[in-house]
Amino acid sequence: MIEILSKLLHNFYYLIAIILFVIGFHTMLSHSNLIKKIMGMNIMETAIFLFFVSIGYVEGGRAPIIQPGQEHIYVNPIPSALILTGIVVAVSVTAFALSLIVKIYQHYGTVDAEEIMLIRSRET
Repeated sequence: MIEILSKLLHNFYYLIAIILFVIGFHTMLSHSNLIKKIMGMNIMETAIFLFFVSIGYVEGGRAPIIQPGQEHIYVNPIPSALILTGIVVAVSVTAFALSLIVKIYQHYGTVDAEEIMLIRSRET
């Protein structure tokens, strides 16, 4: 039992990422409000970002700036660099989704997915 707790404490970044992902996934599945679905998607994206950055983390590691004559343990910079691209894509997708929700609200007068489905079924 103590061994499991020590491993959990040592890898708590992964645990937090899993908890955040589950919160975002639950938000997307349980709410019919489109804005809340976007918020859930953003929470899931944040969990993925945290997971990838924590993969590159090294205990006691420094920024990978090499200085001649000094030996250090360095943090892996690749996951952090990839996450910067991921953040840009996530912000773009969020902006696009919110613009679509604005258009949906202008057309249907609501942002509730269940009400939109009812309105669409009555139109056909």
